[in-house]
Amino acid sequence: MSTPSPAAPPAFDARALTEPVDRVRLAAWSREARASGVGPRTGQIVLVLVIALFIAFVGFGVVGVFLSVALGSSGGVVMPLLMLVVIGLAVWGGIAWWNRQLVRGYRLAGFAAANGMGYLPRLADPQLPGMIFSLGHGREATDLVRGTVPRFAEFANFRYTTGSGKNSQTHDWGYIAIKLDVPLPNIVLDAQANNGFFGTNLPAAYQGHQRLSLEGDFDRYFALYCPEGYEQDALYLFTPDIMARFMDSASAFDVEIVDDWLFLYAQNRPVSTLDPAVWAQMFGAVGAVITKLQQWARWRDERLRAAGAGAASGPGIPAPAAAGHTAAARFAGPVTPTPGEPGRPWAPPPGVAPEGRRLKRAFPWATVVVFAVAIGGWIVFRLVLGH
Repeated sequence: MSTPSPAAPPAFDARALTEPVDRVRLAAWSREARASGVGPRTGQIVLVLVIALFIAFVGFGVVGVFLSVALGSSGGVVMPLLMLVVIGLAVWGGIAWWNRQLVRGYRLAGFAAANGMGYLPRLADPQLPGMIFSLGHGREATDLVRGTVPRFAEFANFRYTTGSGKNSQTHDWGYIAIKLDVPLPNIVLDAQANNGFFGTNLPAAYQGHQRLSLEGDFDRYFALYCPEGYEQDALYLFTPDIMARFMDSASAFDVEIVDDWLFLYAQNRPVSTLDPAVWAQMFGAVGAVITKLQQWARWRDERLRAAGAGAASGPGIPAPAAAGHTAAARFAGPVTPTPGEPGRPWAPPPGVAPEGRRLKRAFPWATVVVFAVAIGGWIVFRLVLGH
C-alpha cells in the first residue's frame, strides 16, 4: 500500500483582505474571538479611551490657557463648549482606532481561514531560536498567520525594545518561520539588497572567515556564512537549483537557518499586512523554497558518527515545541538513527555537532566607529561654539 502524499494547500485567496466588511459577521467574530481568549478584550478598549481622554485633557489645558488670555471674560462661555468638543473628538478617535484594529484582525483571520491557516493577534516573547528573538525587552509578535500544510509556516510581525527611558529604541521586523525536517548547521544569508552604508542591516555580525563564496551570481544577492568546517555541508545544502530559488524569490529577505528552523527576516517592513500583493509575493517565495526543502531532510552530520549517538543531544535536536508554537511539534518527527550500512555499525541520527550549531559572532566595529565619530563631532562642535 503506497503512502499518501501530503495534502496540497488551498489555492491563494485574498478576498478577505479587501472585500466590504459585514458588520454582523464582524460582531460575531469579535464575540467568538473573545470567548476563545485570542480576541480583543473590553479592558483594552477602556484603556484606549482613557489614554485618548488624557491626551484630550492635556490638549484642552494648553489650548484653554491661550483662549483664556485671548478671550478674557468671554472664555467662561467658550471653555465648556470647547471641553465638550475635545472630549467628543477624543472618544470618537479612540473608538475609530479600536474599530480599525478590530477590522484588521477580522480581515487577517478571514484571510488565514480562506487559505487553510490560523490567526493569532499577538504572542508575547515567542520562543524561537532566530537571531532577533532574544534581543532587547518587551518582545512581542503580532498578527501571526500560521499554517501546517505542506509544513508548518508562520508569518508575523515582531517588535522589541532596547535601552530605557529617553534612550529607548523600538525595533520592528517582519519574519517568516518555516519548520524543517531535521536540524541543520547555523547558516546565514545576508541579503545584499537591504544593506546600508555601513554594511549589514542584521542585528548580529559574524566573523569573516566563516563567509563562503558560492558559484554563479549568488554572491551578488547574498553573503553566505556557515560555521568553520561546514563548507562542504553548505555546498550540499545549497545546490544550484536551491540557490536559484533563493535568488529569484527571496532576495529581499535576510535568511537564517538555525536548529530545525528556516527564518526569512524583513527589517522595518511588516510581513503580516492587509496588502494582497505582499501576501502573493510571500506565498510565492515560501512556496518556491518549500518545494526544495525535502532535499535537506537527507542531510546528516558525519561528525556525530565518531562521537557516538549520545553526541546528538543538545540544541540541534528537535525538542518539544515551545509555548505558542505547538503546531510545529507535528513536523519535527521522531529522532531515530538512520539505517546502518554495510561496514558501518550505525549512521548518524538527525542532529548537528556542537561546533556547527551556532556561528561565531564578530565585534561590531562599525557601530563603535559611528558612535566615536558622533561623539568626536559633538566635542568639536562644542569647542567651536566655546570660542
